[in-house]
Amino acid sequence: MRLYHSPNSPYVRKVMVSAHELGLADRIALVASAPAPVAPDAALMTLAPLSRIPVLLDSGQVLQDSGVIVDYLASLRPGQGLVPAGGEARWAALSLQALADGATEAAQLVRYETVARPAPLRWREWEEGHRAKLNAAIEAFERAAPTLAWDIGGISVACLLGYLDFRFPDLDWRARAPAAAAWFAQQDARPSMRATAHPGQS
Repeated sequence: MRLYHSPNSPYVRKVMVSAHELGLADRIALVASAPAPVAPDAALMTLAPLSRIPVLLDSGQVLQDSGVIVDYLASLRPGQGLVPAGGEARWAALSLQALADGATEAAQLVRYETVARPAPLRWREWEEGHRAKLNAAIEAFERAAPTLAWDIGGISVACLLGYLDFRFPDLDWRARAPAAAAWFAQQDARPSMRATAHPGQS
């Protein structure tokens, strides 16, 4: 399998954490790709028109979106429980993944607005709106912390929190979410998380 990736991407990290947990990491060859909002990766666009990572190639298939890729990897290791097969556990895990992915997108949009966009063109209300979404998600994770499972939902939350440490070191999300912080500290010590840490975090 070949994975178009960047070590900076929290979505790529979600895929690789899952691959480690499933015992599949050694079957994945990493292909460097760093598309930006205003600079798509031309080579990647021939496979994935949106030029968004991660993208997984396997047996002639082109799989896009981190959630789709994790679902595919889990199908290669049935019974692992990373993506629950059915019932309430499945819908809880997928809903938590969607919330974490949406919060990750909000965080990335804040970063694009404050780092990538030229200062005269920045839109303060846009940034504040996405920060509000991110903060609301952190509050939701704090409420859910006592019951968070280490499945695709929990992995998505952990990769978001790790991304906040990586890109937003001044956010101090732990002060507002101590239970989520304690949960994250336990999960961040896992070999799969250590093996996939963002640059400078290992």
